Amino acid sequence: MQSLVRNSLCVLLSAASMAMTAPSAVAEEAPRVRYQEIPDGAYSVVAQVRAKPGKEDALRAATLPLIDLVRGDPKNLVYFLQEDRARPGHFIFYEVFASQTDFDAHNAMPYVKDWFAKLPELADGGVEVMRMAVLGKHRK
Repeated sequence: MQSLVRNSLCVLLSAASMAMTAPSAVAEEAPRVRYQEIPDGAYSVVAQVRAKPGKEDALRAATLPLIDLVRGDPKNLVYFLQEDRARPGHFIFYEVFASQTDFDAHNAMPYVKDWFAKLPELADGGVEVMRMAVLGKHRK
């Protein structure tokens, strides 16, 4: 009996260890940032939006679909959506496009316009945007 318990415990610990170290399916399918493909001077945007009090969940629900939509845009090079752990409903966007023209085309997409149309109801003060240039010569 003691041997059976010991063997069962070993199997459980082994399975738990493998589950903790195995990469998730999401990580395997995630697009890779290829720094060498980002041109010097690429057009980058760091933006933030804050939910109105009580609208945190609604703004999150409206914003989360942007991740797949923007990353699916062939002109988008990098896209991260982040939420402040200390202040739920405070979102930071980090986006990189090869040029301002590519970024402007992104902003003209129907899903982006639809998201902006929801902000008066959900966001406190709209979107604050910093338009940046990516620095550094990348080696191939």
